[in-house]
Amino acid sequence: MSHNHTPVQVTSRPPRLRAIGIGGLVVAVLVVGIGLGTRYHDHHELVQWTDAQLIPTVRLAPLSDPDKTHAITLPGHLEAWNSAPIHARVSGYLKNWYKDIGDKVKVGDVLATIDTPELDQQLEQAKAVLAKAQADANLANITSKRWQHLLSSDSVSKQEADEKSGEALAAQATVLAAKADVDRLSALETFKKIVAPFDGTVTARRTDVGDLIAANSESSPELFTVSDTTRMRLYVPVPEADAGGIKPGMKVTLNVPEFPGRTFDATLMGDADAINQTSGSLLAQFLAENHDGALKPGDYADVKLSLPTNPHMVSVPASALIFRAHGAQVAVLGPDGRAHLHDVHVGMDLGQTLQIDQGLAADDRVIENPPDSLMNGDKVRVDDADENAATQDVAAENAHEAAR
Repeated sequence: MSHNHTPVQVTSRPPRLRAIGIGGLVVAVLVVGIGLGTRYHDHHELVQWTDAQLIPTVRLAPLSDPDKTHAITLPGHLEAWNSAPIHARVSGYLKNWYKDIGDKVKVGDVLATIDTPELDQQLEQAKAVLAKAQADANLANITSKRWQHLLSSDSVSKQEADEKSGEALAAQATVLAAKADVDRLSALETFKKIVAPFDGTVTARRTDVGDLIAANSESSPELFTVSDTTRMRLYVPVPEADAGGIKPGMKVTLNVPEFPGRTFDATLMGDADAINQTSGSLLAQFLAENHDGALKPGDYADVKLSLPTNPHMVSVPASALIFRAHGAQVAVLGPDGRAHLHDVHVGMDLGQTLQIDQGLAADDRVIENPPDSLMNGDKVRVDDADENAATQDVAAENAHEAAR
């Protein structure tokens, strides 16, 4: 038995289709590879961008010129060159007053008169006592002379003559005492007139006709106040940190609220030469001319002082200060591009600026408005505009130095 085998024909792919398949596979691999590479690149850039965003951008505080004077504005108050509250030296009733507040007076001008009937009667009584004492002394002298004459003829004893001489001396002493009492009351009589002690202006009148005047009473107010306002005394409490800048002949300027925009000049007269323990300040006294009467006693004044810069002080903006558990700190940009926190001591708070006397050097690059999250050693990036401005300032300073 024979078997017939039908041959199977195997058809092979044409070479062209094989090439297309291989090419498509290669293209797919390339597309996948490019996609993976692009994704990796994008991921890398995203990581770099994210890391860059974590680095805070900061601005540097402007550099201050250490050669400039340190100008500060302090409160002060003005007082008259001379000011005298005038009290009564005799008791009575106010008879008349002749000067009112605002009136200009000369030394010796009568401001008011006091009616003193009791004092007048005391003076008359003292005069009568003096007259009687003089009469008694005259009689005692005559008697003493007669007894001395009788003693020469041994008509009286020496003891009796000495007694009469003693009585004459006692009578003379009584005369002196009575005369002193008259002089005292006569001097008090002159105080019936209230007079101006110096040239000036009446700045207060606290009495009126008919008022009962009590002499030498601590509870009684003054009758008048006379002030010499042609010159003014300006008192300024200077902080202890700036007390060393107060020098003889120092000039200051001041402003008062009632004349906005107008500036007055004053010259240092002296200072207390002691620091007030309560306020921690040195009281300085200045002289301000006031010929036009613009300044008034009791005025509040803003006083501007130009003081030499303390070489140990570094001025920084108040916004650069950081308050943390360690105390006051300032962030400084180091040469490594990282922030370094310095513990500082504020010597003086001037509001918008601070005077640092410990912890900073004059050439430190202080970071203004540091982020709250900034830590010591953190890398920071300086704002481009700020960096360019700093570069221009340095270039300008170098050019200035070269020109010099």
